[in-house]
Amino acid sequence: MDNVTTKVMIGEVRFSYVHLFAPDQIDDSSEPKYSVSLIIPKSNKRLINDIKAAIDIALENGVSSKFGGKKPTGWKSPLRDGDLDRPDDNAYANSFFINASSRMKPGVVKRDKVLGKNALVQITDEEEVYSGCYGYASVNFFAFSTAGNKGVAAGLNNVLKTRDGDYLGGRVSAEADFADVAAQLNDDDEDLY
Repeated sequence: MDNVTTKVMIGEVRFSYVHLFAPDQIDDSSEPKYSVSLIIPKSNKRLINDIKAAIDIALENGVSSKFGGKKPTGWKSPLRDGDLDRPDDNAYANSFFINASSRMKPGVVKRDKVLGKNALVQITDEEEVYSGCYGYASVNFFAFSTAGNKGVAAGLNNVLKTRDGDYLGGRVSAEADFADVAAQLNDDDEDLY
């Protein structure tokens, strides 16, 4: 495992449960956090192997720092199987997923085509990054031992949006909703702006 660290650039993947601009609280007992679910196609074996290697390193680091000198049995992995854990959600079919979170607001960027392909700009419009779009996420894996639960978690660093996708959760874009209506309108209709 030469040159393997606990930090992985995960992408290109689909984003779900996006909370990148304001922290979200899962339940009354949890602290609000910025988060995103990263949907990883099972066909991306190289990325999955990189993720597993980083998780193994984080687990080994936790043996001395969190787990009292021995690897815990039944430890929780951040890499979950969408076919098993979300069988009724088509977005997670034939995919793995990772729920990454952070107490600190992540950087959220995109390429700026005007400035050049290597130029990145901050995304400030919350509507631009949504459940269903695609991109990369910088994630750091770390061991945890909290309230009897032990395992490895995924810390969210930063996000790069690469392209749009169909909205998840039933939301449809305004363009898709009104495409048929727009095709029926005449350009000389008096009601058009």
